[in-house]
Amino acid sequence: MRSKFLPVFQQSLLLRLESTQAAHHKPTAPSPSPSPSPSPQQQSEERICLTSTENGIKRIILNNSKKRNALSYAMMLELFKEIADMRDRPRVIVISAHGPVFSSGHDLRELKKEHGSRRHEEIFRTCTELMCAVENCEVPVIAQVNGLAAAAGCQLVASCDLVVASSNSTFSVPGVYNGLFCSTPGIPLVRAVPLKIAAKLLYTGEPITAAEALQHGLVSSVVEEAELEKETIRLAHRICQMSPAVIAVGKKFLRAQVEMDRKLAYQEGERVMVSNLALSDGQEGIAAFLEKRKAKWS
Repeated sequence: MRSKFLPVFQQSLLLRLESTQAAHHKPTAPSPSPSPSPSPQQQSEERICLTSTENGIKRIILNNSKKRNALSYAMMLELFKEIADMRDRPRVIVISAHGPVFSSGHDLRELKKEHGSRRHEEIFRTCTELMCAVENCEVPVIAQVNGLAAAAGCQLVASCDLVVASSNSTFSVPGVYNGLFCSTPGIPLVRAVPLKIAAKLLYTGEPITAAEALQHGLVSSVVEEAELEKETIRLAHRICQMSPAVIAVGKKFLRAQVEMDRKLAYQEGERVMVSNLALSDGQEGIAAFLEKRKAKWS
């Protein structure tokens, strides 16, 4: 089941992904000497994204540490597919990574001149659609960061609803070093941190520590590496205890009101509050509070 919150332009990306996968899985004549089937461990190592869902928590793990978990075109398509896939009805999504780098950003080899402007446009459009899918996802998306998050990797972090980082993590948008200003990574970044902090990061390419990222609002909490998994799952479990319908309503408005002026935000907020009360879970929560019992969400 695809997320009903995905706009039409993002659904077109899913169609492109399905078309690409179909092209790569055309039936071929059997080999006279078939190779042994890869072991589960080998299959896991070959997949650039690993996923699982348990107790309402969907885990998406970037699994290309040899390439510093670069957001290649293939990686972005896989991430988008998994963010859109709500068949297991997750209540929260956690994005993490294998290796010492959360993500180093775009695969610069894909951005060489020889690939042409049309290919470059497709790559950046896909990145935009991925970030919008994270923001528009009906459930909260948590980034669990351990290590470096750079360029488009930092963009992914800034696009998530919550970020739990280890104390040794660093964040940067260093494209200016390579002659490519991080214009699109700067879009969610400047919405997460003050303008002058974003400008310093973008103009100098210098990284900031996890403590500085917390101070400026890029991350939600910072813990020691040994506590990172525990804290992330604690936060995810806490969200899972809430009404999915109410969380979906709340996230949608929280994102939308950032772009509104205060007067319009209040007007829209009033409407959303009234609509929230009309939900069965809205009334169940009030009844449970008044009756001093635990709410039973639909």
